Formats: sequence, structure tokens, C-alpha cells
Amino acid sequence: MPRDPQVLLYVGIKNTVLALDDRTGEEVWRAELKSSDFVTVLWDGEALFVACRGEVWRLDPRTGGVIWHNELKGLGWGLASLASTRLPNASSESDALAAEKRRRDANRAAAASG
Repeated sequence: MPRDPQVLLYVGIKNTVLALDDRTGEEVWRAELKSSDFVTVLWDGEALFVACRGEVWRLDPRTGGVIWHNELKGLGWGLASLASTRLPNASSESDALAAEKRRRDANRAAAASG
């Protein structure tokens, strides 16, 4: 039987973003930013964005690698809020994960009843 897709919990703390396995709490990856400030984290169902020290990064949600970085020049080092216009479950990856969850739930229900 194939393993269920890994679900990650993203944590922003000090100058670091961590991905933890939601089943075990084990660290999957760690990305260190160039600051020691509060880290804002946004997962919009497809992309992982983080803000720290007045700068914004898009990280690869599976590895923590930097996809892009914007220094937001001229805006200072303030605390940043993040939001996305991406619609929930609009991406094909999100649809695939939702379908996999439905399949897994159906298999568990079938196993429990018979």
C-alpha cells in the first residue's frame, strides 16, 4: 500500500522557517533567513511565503529552498503581513492532495467496516 502524502506544518521562529512532519513532529527541513526578527509564514495551498525584517521570500514548500526573494527596498524593517489572491483548492496540486485524502479516508472507512 502506498504511503499517504506527507503533511507538513510550517513554523516561523526568530530567523528560521521549519517544516515539521505533522504525524511525528520531526523536522523535515530548515531555512535560515538573514535576520533575527519575527517570521510571518503564509501557505496558500500552493506557495509558501515568509516575511522577516521587512523582506519577503517564496520558499519551496518541500525543501525550504529559496524560489525568490524581495528586499522591499525603502520600506524599512517592520513586521509584514501576507495575503494571497490564490483561490483555495484552485491548483492542480491541491486538487490531487484533496483527492488523495478522500481516497485514504474511504479506504480507512472500508477497512473499519469490514
